[in-house]
Amino acid sequence: MTDTLTPVEGAAAEASDGPQKLKRSIGVVGGTLLTLSCVTPASTLFVVVPDLFGSLGTATALTIAIGSLLCIAVAFCYSELGTLIPSAGGEYAMVSTLAGRLAGWLVFVLSLLVVMVVPPVIAMGTADYLAPIVHLDPAMAGAGVMLLATLAGLLDLRANAWITGVFLVLEVIAAAVVAVLGFAHAERGPASLVSMEVAGADGHADTVTGLLVVSGLAIALFVTQGFSTAVYLSEELENPRRNVARTVLATLGISAVIILVPVVAITLGASDLQELTGGDLSVMVTAWSNSAVGTFVSLCVALAIINAGIVMVIQNSRVLYASARDKAWPRPVNDVLARLGRFGSPWVATLAVGVPGAALCFVNLDTLYGVTGVSVTGMYLLVAVAALLARRGSHRHTRAWRMPLWPAMPVLLIVVLGYILTQQETAHLLWTGGITAAATLYWALYLRPRRDTRWLVTLPEDARD
Repeated sequence: MTDTLTPVEGAAAEASDGPQKLKRSIGVVGGTLLTLSCVTPASTLFVVVPDLFGSLGTATALTIAIGSLLCIAVAFCYSELGTLIPSAGGEYAMVSTLAGRLAGWLVFVLSLLVVMVVPPVIAMGTADYLAPIVHLDPAMAGAGVMLLATLAGLLDLRANAWITGVFLVLEVIAAAVVAVLGFAHAERGPASLVSMEVAGADGHADTVTGLLVVSGLAIALFVTQGFSTAVYLSEELENPRRNVARTVLATLGISAVIILVPVVAITLGASDLQELTGGDLSVMVTAWSNSAVGTFVSLCVALAIINAGIVMVIQNSRVLYASARDKAWPRPVNDVLARLGRFGSPWVATLAVGVPGAALCFVNLDTLYGVTGVSVTGMYLLVAVAALLARRGSHRHTRAWRMPLWPAMPVLLIVVLGYILTQQETAHLLWTGGITAAATLYWALYLRPRRDTRWLVTLPEDARD
């Protein structure tokens, strides 16, 4: 019933040399460093969270906390499916294997949308945080970050794990400085975290409704979304049956703490509701300390953004590599994207991700945060469906990490995520729906008529035990 082929069967479907294999070169520590860097707590805190403060005010910490709790259920699904089906294809390999080819293709499109748009959006924030020492055009700075990340992505994963590890330490320090300063200059008590207030246009406090919180959960889920990178790296993790789950769960726990604690501190330390809603964290940090500390934090954030760019390029290139290996495209495209370089990285796929990402920095991407939130929610929903199907047939007896409270956990997740989708803005739903419809058309006109030679989702030979 599943349309997943073994490598031998996949090779028989189309007469060509099989793709080269990725090297298993990193353990839990290296994988966690890379995955945490994709979550990029500091750049998330300074780039994404201010938008939440603008719409949710004092309810921001509560919304992120609820989103983090939901992500525990999501992480359980990723952990089980990632050890059951350890493939660089990530979500699409898991969903294709368990829920069918079309569902897997749609998940691939949603994941590709997320990982192609987010890096340049975040990269363009670099200019703001380099402003204390140099003034740069945001588009040019973002393009430079994407090209730098592309060059780093051509190296092997072990080297990148150390590079991103050093950057990660600096961004954790920056988040810690913000937390300490915020708590030290607290203007209000813990009760304000549930006061549900945001500054209105007239300067008076407006109430944050429950529906606004639910709507904000799509972005809150995106705040810690990077823990799924562990699944994309599963073909390069040593002992993936054990280490994928460890990496996913460790990353979620660490990133939730690194992000949520400073958000609480900022909520308590903002001088008034107007300043909190404005969300200018650099100004707050400088007011709490001095310009030197503000400059240090800003530079750490800039490094965090570069770090995120490196890891996202690594992740995205693995997705493209896997899709070519699984013959999602015409044969010439598949052959090119599946090539590995001297360092064992998919160099053509890396360039195919990084160079367009640099070009996207010159496009107006303001509305794509909402589209990304819808895409992440839809992707998680389909992963939860796959998790609900993970213990039927032969998969019941496959050696894998198994989540607690199954099937209640994925069922609850499906219901909650479905409701969150209904509360998103119509324009964002239409954009995402249109892209999904175009992907379905490609499936119907090209992939489905060639089902014997295209979209043959395979697993690494050493993963099928």
